[in-house]
Amino acid sequence: MASERGVECAGELPAPSDPDLVERARAARQALGDRAFVLGHHYQRDEVIDFADVTGDSFKLAREAAARPEAEYIVFCGVHFMAESADILTSDEQQVILPDMAAGCSMADMAEINQVEEAWDVLTDAGVADRTVPVTYMNSTAAIKAFTGRHGGTVCTSSNAEVALRWAFEKSGGVDGTGKVLFMPDQHLGRNTAVEKLGMSLDDCVVFDPRKPDGGLTREQLDAARMILWRGHCSVHGRFSVRNVEQVREAVPGVTVMVHPECTNEVVGAADLVGSTEFIIKALDAAEPGSSWAIGTELNLVRRLANAHPDKSIHYLDSTVCFCSTMNRIDLPHLVWALESLVAGRVVNQIVVDADDAHWARVALDQMLALPGL
Repeated sequence: MASERGVECAGELPAPSDPDLVERARAARQALGDRAFVLGHHYQRDEVIDFADVTGDSFKLAREAAARPEAEYIVFCGVHFMAESADILTSDEQQVILPDMAAGCSMADMAEINQVEEAWDVLTDAGVADRTVPVTYMNSTAAIKAFTGRHGGTVCTSSNAEVALRWAFEKSGGVDGTGKVLFMPDQHLGRNTAVEKLGMSLDDCVVFDPRKPDGGLTREQLDAARMILWRGHCSVHGRFSVRNVEQVREAVPGVTVMVHPECTNEVVGAADLVGSTEFIIKALDAAEPGSSWAIGTELNLVRRLANAHPDKSIHYLDSTVCFCSTMNRIDLPHLVWALESLVAGRVVNQIVVDADDAHWARVALDQMLALPGL
């Protein structure tokens, strides 16, 4: 707690992989050549990013995979739902590999398909389902994306959530009408977009808790609500606090606080700038030399940005919150094992989405692609 604020945190990751392992990765990557395409999410370890052909957020990487039809293997260094999206968007001839099957996403796991189907039954019984359009964040399982597609909804990213919500509300009378959105699985992104971008009030938002009977909501609450938010959150972004913002402002005069919209509404309100991972990267690229920044997002990315911008003072917003533990399950030993297995003709940890789910998830993803400005 008393450690110096910066882009490090107490308790380093294990030492970088030894030179022999690095050389094995290089040899396997060279042997595969254009047969393999390696994707690296922004939150990955540096030792993994070093071998990525492309880096980006989850949707950018899935689109990049779809744009490489010549690659037999898509090696996705990210988490499970991202690899699912890549499998949905790529051809049947391509195989998507996740180096560690334990690399999941706690947020995506907070919305299980049986829970969502039961929630829809609750909305139906309350007489509001016919006025409700589902919108699911990219950070969701293929089954949830498929549910969204079956019910006429769309997928969104943190970059286009506002556009997606406006589209959804237009299906039922517009933002000022009486229609509703069921937003899954991140309540904070849904709330922040509705309040900060669409001009709604916090009173327009209710939280559906799948662990409680009827989501913990009355029929009257569901009838009055405009945004029905799933009770889910990011385990990293959800831990930033207003106190973190206050502390960094005291410690770093003139600092600009920039956070991801997966943070709580209180933190978003206390920050100077709010935006997606790509927004954060572009903002720092354009920032004046000598400027000071405190960033509220995953630490691997913040450290990488600090190293890329030595002319700027870049701080991590909370010195006690470290890495995304599930994202960090992809390490160099797992990547080497996956690549060497492919060289030997063995496909390991292939991600295959059920054909029906893949169809309806693609419907929802295609609807997102049709939204303006993406």
